[in-house]
Amino acid sequence: MQLAQSLLKEELAVFEIKFREAVKSQTPLLDRIMRFIVNRKGKQLRPMFVFLSARLCGPVNESTYRAASLVELLHTATLVHDDVVDESLERRGFFSTYALWKNKISVLVGDYLLAKGLLLSLDHNDFRILQLLSGAVRRMSEGELLQIEKSRTLNLEEPVYFEIIRNKTASLLASSCAAGAFSTSGNEAVTDRLARFGEAVGVAFQIKDDLFDYGDGKTGKPSGNDLKEKKLTLPLIHTLNKADKSLRRELIYIIRNQNRNPAKIKYVISKVVECGGILYAQEKMLAFRDEALRILYEFEDSEVRRAMEELVRFTTDRSY
Repeated sequence: MQLAQSLLKEELAVFEIKFREAVKSQTPLLDRIMRFIVNRKGKQLRPMFVFLSARLCGPVNESTYRAASLVELLHTATLVHDDVVDESLERRGFFSTYALWKNKISVLVGDYLLAKGLLLSLDHNDFRILQLLSGAVRRMSEGELLQIEKSRTLNLEEPVYFEIIRNKTASLLASSCAAGAFSTSGNEAVTDRLARFGEAVGVAFQIKDDLFDYGDGKTGKPSGNDLKEKKLTLPLIHTLNKADKSLRRELIYIIRNQNRNPAKIKYVISKVVECGGILYAQEKMLAFRDEALRILYEFEDSEVRRAMEELVRFTTDRSY
């Protein structure tokens, strides 16, 4: 990400100030929690995609900064709520908001972040950008609920899997790129093109996250965690589709009834590897990466385009 970070050094520094200002509260407890959250922000991939998409179309402006802040507010809100839903005690190697402040406060904090994002756009008449990102929030909720429904039955075909991750993960990245593009171009055709680019990157990003579940647990995400939560990811879906009836029944039984047994989870992971589930998921991930690059190459070559290509490749090559 070095080129992107270097190219966006000034924008990210200004963004950091604006984002801290955007989450400020007059309530001491809430302000303390906001500082805790801001100090533990992640890689800021989505704001970077906002700024680069904007610069691909024109100079960054105040609307771009608000779009980046809105993206980060919405993303952070969903993470806070996700930790409540998943009862997750850890986020990015630190205690989660849920671990420190439990359910009620965490839900209210997530709601506060959502409200701050909405007001940030409405107060400045950024209606189209708000529309783009509100659509992403709707799709994220639909994707999460569909995943919960399918996890209960452990019956998930590949097209449904892709519907889930397009909604749950890729929609926010797609909207980030679209919002950035619209903030400097006002052009719906270009906005749509970069939304398609962002969706392809987002799908590749999620498949890479799925693959981490079959790693050594050194990525910040415990190995086998998705299996323990009965989440059917692409490597497992491919394995279940390829396995004979006996192995399929055995794997489904383990995921349904023995998903807290480390030895059993290790066994499932070994079968996924044996059946080619890892290789299949990697091939699909690279296909989506290449689709994103194909769309990106429709734009004129520039330092900004090369920085975006670097970010795309980072999503599939990263080790965390």
